[in-house]
Amino acid sequence: MPTGSTARPTGQRTRDALLHAAYAEFTQYGPAGARVDRIADRAGCNKQRIYAYFKSKENLFGEVMREAHRQLALEVPLPSDRSELDEYVGKVFDFHYRDPSVVRLLAWEGLTYGQAPLPWAEERRTFYEAKLDMLRKAIGVVDPPVLAALLIELIAIASWPFVVPQQRRLLYEAHRPGLTTVESLRDSLNALGRASIASVAKAP
Repeated sequence: MPTGSTARPTGQRTRDALLHAAYAEFTQYGPAGARVDRIADRAGCNKQRIYAYFKSKENLFGEVMREAHRQLALEVPLPSDRSELDEYVGKVFDFHYRDPSVVRLLAWEGLTYGQAPLPWAEERRTFYEAKLDMLRKAIGVVDPPVLAALLIELIAIASWPFVVPQQRRLLYEAHRPGLTTVESLRDSLNALGRASIASVAKAP
């Protein structure tokens, strides 16, 4: 979640406060359910500041999605080294376990836009292209469809238990009670990620 700084100019602090409040609001309610009045209240300012800085609620949601992806890329960069890549699913799993807000925001984004054009599609495509480039370096494969399919698979393996936490609880945790439940699921999914990588990677 974005954080502000008291050392910043007042205008920037207000913008940061609005973004921080919007991040929490959109995570909880999604774009349709989010209310600018609540965002302004959370930020401690007039709701007109939202329109002054972001022009619309949709633009504000887009800014929240940028921040979510920035945090994910910062904390769990996709490595270009094969040995580090083999641990990628586990690290992404850990990230979502600490803070499931990113997967919640992505789920809301998918429910909201569906097959409709995503306003920030080109920016998101650039984000993914950078990840594909790192994946290409790590496994020595240059075929874009193969790389894209593998990246989707790795993302899905790591994030799905947090997109549908009720399924994780009912399907897995019911059969693995105890303090090691999450750890054992993490290890299992990370092993699946390694197998998926090995199935398409070039032999050294």
